[in-house]
Amino acid sequence: MRAAVFKEVGKIVVEDRPIPQITEPSEAIVKVKLAGICGSDLHWYRGHQDIPADFIPGHEFIGTVVSVGDAVKTVKPGDEIVAPFTTQCGNCFYCSRQLTSRCEKSLLFGNRSHGIGIDGGQAEYVKVPFADTTLVLSPSTVRPELLVLMSDIFPTGYFCAARFLKNMLKSEAAESVVTVVGCGPVGICAIASALTWCPNVYAIDMVTDRLAEAEKLGAKPLFLYEEPESKIKAATGGRGADVVLEVVGTDESMRLSLALIRPFGFVSSVGVFLGEYNFSGPLLHAKNATLAWGRCPVRGIFEEALECLGRVQDKVGFLCDMYMNLEEAPRAYEIFNQRRAHKIILKI
Repeated sequence: MRAAVFKEVGKIVVEDRPIPQITEPSEAIVKVKLAGICGSDLHWYRGHQDIPADFIPGHEFIGTVVSVGDAVKTVKPGDEIVAPFTTQCGNCFYCSRQLTSRCEKSLLFGNRSHGIGIDGGQAEYVKVPFADTTLVLSPSTVRPELLVLMSDIFPTGYFCAARFLKNMLKSEAAESVVTVVGCGPVGICAIASALTWCPNVYAIDMVTDRLAEAEKLGAKPLFLYEEPESKIKAATGGRGADVVLEVVGTDESMRLSLALIRPFGFVSSVGVFLGEYNFSGPLLHAKNATLAWGRCPVRGIFEEALECLGRVQDKVGFLCDMYMNLEEAPRAYEIFNQRRAHKIILKI
């Protein structure tokens, strides 16, 4: 089969690789149709994350089941599927509580870091462990070309917004002021999700085009250099934002998020940060801050995130408007690294 392969920092090649074979009864082999390039792929592409070479990337993919192990019961050859970006066993402490991103046997597609990764979906075929509790039959409520968003970025953006907003009274959520730090693809999904609860959403970024897209969704755009903290305070009578959604994953973006919230405010972070945070203890104490961050349990929240995407798909559909062939993967990574596309979908 043909597959995109990471060779070294800044270098992707497309080469021949063996088609994966079933070796465990719980596995399935999927013929990939579409695979996304995600912002988190840039961590290893840029050398910010130390990853061994010669792996197949891609944790966002949809396709067709071509074969299954003897123990697989929920999918069969010919089924159209969506794959979350992690596998999950379905039986452990975390899976039983729908906290699937921390499954005790979880494997991350398309990433070889810390020995918990497996080859991903930027290839003609991909092996899926724990197929019964990982793969999801493709739903009909979302346009097929948008389903690749359900592997990662839409559930992640939804999770970031829902973590606090969905547990509020509807009236409280509707009156809240939400600020999103970062308007990349996950930020766009977080904004679209947050707007289903609350009309008062501010979006912060330093890229004009990204802020323009956020504004089209209904958010109020703020440039990073426009003193967003003072503007949010002015808009809230001096209090600050009720909820901040942090999707960038830097120490600076987290410190900004903490500065933006009011006392007893909330920060929900899904940005992947590979360094060390530098929090101010007195600030955290003075604000009675509540922080939550970490990896989205895509399989555990798949159905509720899908319902939200069904309502906002016309707004976020532009994220899937750039397609390139698998053989063009090296160029696709270059374009994405240069921020010349919101997202790139590889046609396999």
